[in-house]
Amino acid sequence: MADHQIIELGAVRLAYRSYGDPAAPPLVLLHALGESGADWAEVAPALARHRRVLAPDLRGHGRSDWPGAYSLELMRDDVLAFLDALGLAGVELVGHSMGGVVAYLLAQAQPERVVRLVLEDVPPPFPRERSVTGEPAEPVAFDWAVVAALKAQLDEPDPSWRARLGGITAPTLMVAGGPASHVPQDRIAEMARRIPDCRSVTIPAGHLVHAARPAEFIRAVEHFLLVETPTPPHAPHAPDTR
Repeated sequence: MADHQIIELGAVRLAYRSYGDPAAPPLVLLHALGESGADWAEVAPALARHRRVLAPDLRGHGRSDWPGAYSLELMRDDVLAFLDALGLAGVELVGHSMGGVVAYLLAQAQPERVVRLVLEDVPPPFPRERSVTGEPAEPVAFDWAVVAALKAQLDEPDPSWRARLGGITAPTLMVAGGPASHVPQDRIAEMARRIPDCRSVTIPAGHLVHAARPAEFIRAVEHFLLVETPTPPHAPHAPDTR
């Protein structure tokens, strides 16, 4: 069962769910646009057999603050502040879709903080055709302002995101959703080629891999975390007080 908590990070408060032994190596799960930490409920308990799993609601989502200011960089900085507040020096990081972009931006900005990286059907940092997204008629469980702010960034990504893929030092697993996904799979493959230590697996489930095929997703992630690379140290990180 998940433990629900809220943590103050200064500019925002983030709600998060935690699973597993608090003394185990930390694994952070970052959700997609329009979701929350609850989206991981089916896979988190299994992943928590060997890890302390933390699933935050990113800003503008779920029970976290909806401050009205949104960007992928702000979400990245929130996650870094979250790690600092919990005293985590290095973590294993899993991101789905939007959360995957936040994850690889964090791995670029502070590579020493990411021990292993899993990117699930992530939008690659290449320009894409723009589309119009109308506001829904019914209320949604997140701040709709997030959509316009992040869609603009994903349609025309900062070129530095692509240029800095080679600076990601963490062993990386790219989980692709296959031809049923709306994310261009050839671009995901190109992104994987640019990350120095990256392996790829395709689970033909479409974009929602961990939701549509949870057992296969868990198996792939656990093999990567537990078999392919050794368990890392996870000494507390002293928050920067400068």
